[in-house]
Amino acid sequence: NISLNATTLNIILPVGISFYTFQTLSYTIDVYMKQLTATKDFIAFSAFVSFFPQLVAGPIERATHLLPQFQKPRIFDNQIATSGLKLMAWGFFKKIVIADNVAQFVEIVYKNPENFHGSAILLATLFFSIQIYCDFSGYSDIAIGCSRLFGFDLMKNFNAPYFASSPREFWRKWHISLSTWFRDYLYIPLGGNKTTFRRTQFNLLLTFIISGLWHGANLTFVIWGYLHGVVMNLQNLFAHYKIKFALPKPIAILFTFLFVSFAWIFFRAENVQDAFLIINNMFYASTTAEKNIMFKDLISPLMLVASLSLFLIIEVCIQNKKLIKLFTNQPTLIRWSGYYFLIFWIIIFGAWNVKPNFIYFQF
Repeated sequence: NISLNATTLNIILPVGISFYTFQTLSYTIDVYMKQLTATKDFIAFSAFVSFFPQLVAGPIERATHLLPQFQKPRIFDNQIATSGLKLMAWGFFKKIVIADNVAQFVEIVYKNPENFHGSAILLATLFFSIQIYCDFSGYSDIAIGCSRLFGFDLMKNFNAPYFASSPREFWRKWHISLSTWFRDYLYIPLGGNKTTFRRTQFNLLLTFIISGLWHGANLTFVIWGYLHGVVMNLQNLFAHYKIKFALPKPIAILFTFLFVSFAWIFFRAENVQDAFLIINNMFYASTTAEKNIMFKDLISPLMLVASLSLFLIIEVCIQNKKLIKLFTNQPTLIRWSGYYFLIFWIIIFGAWNVKPNFIYFQF
C-alpha cells in the first residue's frame, strides 16, 4: 500500500502543470468558440502542448500562434538564431547574477521574519521584487531565445513592468501571457467592461482573486490577488468619476513600484501570520547584528551593487530604442566586446554556489 500525504502529493505533481494545462485549455476553448479549427495532426498538437523551452514556466502560448509553426517547414536563419543567443545571455544574467544572488538575502529574512526589523526587512522586500522579476523574466528570455534557435517564435512575456506608472499598466507589462489569458478566458466571458460599472468592478476583482488562487491554494496568494484587484478597482473608480491625479511620471512609477513590492510580501511570506509580522516589524529599527547576519558569507555588497547597477543600465537601454539603435550601429568589435563582457560577468559573479531554483516552476 502507498501512503499519500501532502509531501507525497507535492512530489508526484508534475512540474509546471498549470502552464501546459492553461495552454491546452486555451486550445480547447478556442476550438469550442470556433476561433480555431481543430488540428488532425497529433504530433504537432503534442509538440504544441509539450514544447520543452516553455513547458514548465511559460510563456503560455496560444494555439493560433504556436501550433501552425509546427506544421510548416523551418529554415535556419542566422540572424534570428543570433538574436536568440543574445536574449538567452541576458536571461542568464538576470537569473544567475541578479535573482540567485539577491535570493540569498531574501531567504534569510523571510525564513525568520521574527528576527529582523526596519531596513533589513525593507531591503529584503525590495530584493524580492528584483528577484521574482529577474528570475521569471530571465527564464522567459531563455525560453524565447532557445526557441529562436529552433526557428520558433514565442510571445514576449515581460515589458519592463517596474517602469509602469499605474497598476493597470503594470499588468499590461507583467507576465503578459498569463494576464491576457485571464482577460480573454475569464474576465471577458464574465462580461468584462461591457456591462454595468458595478458588475465590471466585480469581474475585475474576481479575476484577480482567481489569479491569486492560480499561484497556489494558500490565503497569502488570495490576499495578493485581492490587493491588486482592489487597487485596479480604485483606478477604475477614479476614471469613472473623472477624478484625476496629475502626478509626475517618475513619482507615479515610484508609487506603483512601492505598491507592487508591498503586495509581494504576501506572495513571498510562508503564511499570513508571517506576512503581517513582516509588515509590523518594518516600523521598528533594525540592529547592526541583523545586517551582519544578512551579509554574512554572502556575495560582496560592492559586487552586488555593481551587478544591480549594470542590470539597471542595460534594462533602461533595452527600453530606449535610440540607445539600442546606437549600440547596434557600432562596429562589430565594440558590439561583441559588450556581449562577451556580459558573459564574463555571468561567469565571475554568478551565484554558482546556490542551488538552482526557478520560482515559477512550482506553479
